[in-house]
Amino acid sequence: MPIQIFNSLSGRKEEFRSHEAGVVRMYVCGDTVYDFCHIGHARSKVAFDTVRRYLEYRGYRVVHVRNITDIDDKIIQRANQNGESIQSLTQRFIAAMHEDYDRLGILRPTHEPRATEHIGGIIALTRRLVDKGHAYVAANGDVMYSVASFAEYGRLSGRDLDDLRAGARVAVDEAKRDPADFVLWKRAKPGEPCWPSPWGDGRPGWHIECSAMSLDLLGSRFDIHGGGMDLKFPHHENEIAQSCAATGDTFATVWMHNGFVNIDDQKMSKSLGNFFRIRDVLGSGYLRDPEVLRFFLASSHYRGPINYSLVQIEQADAALCRLYTALRDLPEAAAWRPSAATQRFEEAMDDDFNSPDAIAALQTLATQINRAKSSGEIATAAALASELKSLGRVLGVLQLAPEEFLRKSKVAHELGEQTPDMSIARIELLIAARSVARAAGKFKESDSIRDQLSHAGILLEDKPDKTTTWRRL
Repeated sequence: MPIQIFNSLSGRKEEFRSHEAGVVRMYVCGDTVYDFCHIGHARSKVAFDTVRRYLEYRGYRVVHVRNITDIDDKIIQRANQNGESIQSLTQRFIAAMHEDYDRLGILRPTHEPRATEHIGGIIALTRRLVDKGHAYVAANGDVMYSVASFAEYGRLSGRDLDDLRAGARVAVDEAKRDPADFVLWKRAKPGEPCWPSPWGDGRPGWHIECSAMSLDLLGSRFDIHGGGMDLKFPHHENEIAQSCAATGDTFATVWMHNGFVNIDDQKMSKSLGNFFRIRDVLGSGYLRDPEVLRFFLASSHYRGPINYSLVQIEQADAALCRLYTALRDLPEAAAWRPSAATQRFEEAMDDDFNSPDAIAALQTLATQINRAKSSGEIATAAALASELKSLGRVLGVLQLAPEEFLRKSKVAHELGEQTPDMSIARIELLIAARSVARAAGKFKESDSIRDQLSHAGILLEDKPDKTTTWRRL
């Protein structure tokens, strides 16, 4: 079946076809390196790492570009506050970024360009826009993009240019011809880092960086451009305007945007004090293995919002415990064939990378493995386990030895086999088996499992189609 991807540009799912057979060229907006990466960064990077992994699973060669912004107002300000050089600051946080993303199993991109390494391309692209009448030198010496020169401005975000003008404050920058215009090249201020250009010493604006780097590494037409929903406007809108105006080509064919992260049902923000850095979360006592965070992030569809809370993390830990428990004490299968679970997994991922439904296929496999174990069918269980690990690799999970994960898991440690209570892994297995029985209309079997859990002190709370929560009495 063909892969369907929701294209933010058209507002609908479309059948994916790469420009070059067997090759996908993908650009994903990276980080501005003046601080440690946070959960929002992790959400975006895990989402597009999963996209890459699945495309490679489907046989594509993926050329993945993820940029680094290493010159920016925030970087200059932070370096000045710290009393250190910009290079020292950015190098330190690039190293920290790599450390955090490596721990989450995020594959290194094919290319990881830095803005300061592409100054020549940024100047050349800016010059082309000036020569074509899409940009001008403002009274303050900045080079500005003229949004009025690009008739299709606003097509990605759906914003009307007149509304943007009405909402803009001209007093913020009276040098602009139009309040919606944006800067391509900033004239240098005293003491700031700068590079020579036809318009005097200066440095690049933020939006032009991604256009220059993607055009240099992927060409004027490539397959996928990704990033967070917060980048859709103005960053990605401006990328389209300046890239298409400069080249006359289509730029990115498919635009993908991941949803926001909420913290305990509130929007994550520094002002609310609910801003969590990746390394702080991974170093906490309640999240002892990075796979738990990755699994949690994959448990929601990439386009929707995701709510980060201790309860959600514990649920992700428990779900991973169930999968790893199924894999435990099984030999490597000499050979195995994909079961119906692989088909369900692929159908889910083909449908706009629906990782929650793909995880459901993994959970079904775990149930089948446990049934085969109980029946003494070890060869069957081993074959299913190999299938489970293979599919887990696509989501970047189930890559540890089962005992290694279970030793580190907070859930397994506190509520697992080290206590006389029924373990969370066992509870979740029984709930999954009961859900299968209910769906098949086997209500006697379903009631029997419910009674078994009740006798163990487990209270279930059901909805018509599934058990939503459970608690110990």
